[in-house]
Amino acid sequence: MSPAEVMDSEFAEAAQTLRDNDEPFAFATIVRTAGATAAKPGAKALLAADGTILHGWLGGGCTRGAVRKAALESLKDGTPQLVSVAPEDLLEERGVASGDTVEGTKFARNGCPSRGTVDIFIEPCLPMPELVVLGASPVAKALSQLAPQFHWSISAGLGDENVTRRRRFVVIATQGQGDIDALQSALSEPCDYVAFVGSSKKFASLSERLHGLGVSQEATAKVDAPAGLSIGAVTPEEIALSILGQLVRVRRINTGETT
Repeated sequence: MSPAEVMDSEFAEAAQTLRDNDEPFAFATIVRTAGATAAKPGAKALLAADGTILHGWLGGGCTRGAVRKAALESLKDGTPQLVSVAPEDLLEERGVASGDTVEGTKFARNGCPSRGTVDIFIEPCLPMPELVVLGASPVAKALSQLAPQFHWSISAGLGDENVTRRRRFVVIATQGQGDIDALQSALSEPCDYVAFVGSSKKFASLSERLHGLGVSQEATAKVDAPAGLSIGAVTPEEIALSILGQLVRVRRINTGETT
């Protein structure tokens, strides 16, 4: 077995462990070098959520700070990053400064004596977002069946200990069976998005009751009601589809996340 095959196996096992633990991470690959550089094109590294290198090698310390910063940005917004680490005089020749982004490439200064240029592609790998579906209504059941096909991790409750590791979206599809309890529960937990299946008039009435129970107007104002895009949905399956479309839009527009 070649060293490359061993490294690929180590990468695969380490990456799978991170995925199984719902940990965000990133891959970094050197795609181009110029001048004197320690690492060459094809060198790879597996980066932890804090940007540190878990496996692999990208050369010396000249690129480490830029890679870490780009990895943190990539994991924050869910989009890949291409960072070019180059000596300052070369940056000046190109008319860019460290920190500038031009045509999709972010530039960083290489202060090492080698004065080489290293271009590194960073690809984020984020845990599947959690979709908590509260309720046992036909819409809740349809949504729970449909969403996993679009890379959502389904939960039926809010007690997931991994909530701090991944994004959480909540859809309340109780439809008259425990609406207030479900809303109180959702609004008392850290969530990225909350939607309520029901008319805006019904939610306005429920909001007044929630305010009387001590829930702030700021909290209820964050609930999207009625849940779902306006597609003329009638059946539970169609309503679930409209909700899923809305969830995908929020997920992608807010972060640019890729899977």
